[in-house]
Amino acid sequence: MFAKMNSKELYRNFLVELQTVYDLSEATVITDWVFENMAGIKKADLIKNPLQKIPEPVIKKMMEKKEELLQHKPVQYVMGNTTFYGMQFQVNDKVLIPRPETEEMTNLIINNYRFEQKQINILDVGTGSGCIAVAIKKHLPSSRLIAVDVSESALDIARANAITNKTNIQFTQLDFLDESRWAELMQFDIIVSNPPYIPGNQKEKMDKNVVNFEPHNALFVPDNNPLLFYKKIAKFGRDHLNYNGKVFVETHEDYAKEVAAVFSASGYQQVIIKKDMFGKERIVIASY
Repeated sequence: MFAKMNSKELYRNFLVELQTVYDLSEATVITDWVFENMAGIKKADLIKNPLQKIPEPVIKKMMEKKEELLQHKPVQYVMGNTTFYGMQFQVNDKVLIPRPETEEMTNLIINNYRFEQKQINILDVGTGSGCIAVAIKKHLPSSRLIAVDVSESALDIARANAITNKTNIQFTQLDFLDESRWAELMQFDIIVSNPPYIPGNQKEKMDKNVVNFEPHNALFVPDNNPLLFYKKIAKFGRDHLNYNGKVFVETHEDYAKEVAAVFSASGYQQVIIKKDMFGKERIVIASY
C-alpha cells in the first residue's frame, strides 16, 4: 500500500498519524525532519514535485521510524541526531537531548570570553552528549576543555561528537558527587554544568517522551535534596576556581533563587540570575 504512494501522499499519511501524538506544528516539524533525513526530500521538493516516488526500502525504514515516534520516543533519539549551536550532535537514550536554555548558557560563555587572549581552563560537569564542551571549544579554540560524566556510555557519545565536530576535549569518567575524586582535577577559569535538578516527585507531571526515554540519572535528584549538585559544585569551586573565575549553571526555574543562595552562602561574592528567552530564571552565574 505505502509503496504505491507518491511523496505527497506519504507525507500526508505521516502528518495525520503523528497528530495523534503531537500537535500540528510539532508533527509538521518532525515529518519534515524524517523526510529530509531519510528520503532526501525537503518541503520545497514536495511542492515542486509532489508525485515523485520514494524507494520501497526507504519507505519501510520511514514507517519503522514512524512507529517509534507514535510510542512517544523523541524524534532526536529516533533519528539519532540533533542540532545544537549550529552543529550536528549524535544522541541516544544514554544522553539528554540538548535544550534551548542550555544553548543560551553556552552562548553566554562564548560571548563573554570570545576576545580572551590567554588560555582558559574550562570544566564541564555532567557533560552528557558533550554539547556544551564541544560548542565552547569550537568557538573558543584556544581554551582547554575537560569534561566529566559518571556514565561511560554518555562519554562514548560525547567523544564521537567531539571527533565529528573536530574538537580536542579531555573526557573523563568521574562521579562528581564523590569528593575524593576532586583531587584529580586542576584549577579552572570556568566551571559549567547542566546538572540533574528535577525532583523525583515531578515525574508524573512530565511528558512521556522525557520520562520514558531520557536517562533518569541525568534528570532527577532526590526529593529531599534537589540542590545536591549545586552544593557540590559550589564547594568544588572554592578550591578549584582561579582568581576571577566563574561558575555557570543551568537550574530549574522554581529553584533559581535557592541555587543562587547556595553560592552566596558558600562565599561567592557576585551571584547573578539570568532569565532565558521565555523569561524564566534558568541560569545562575557565580564568581568570587
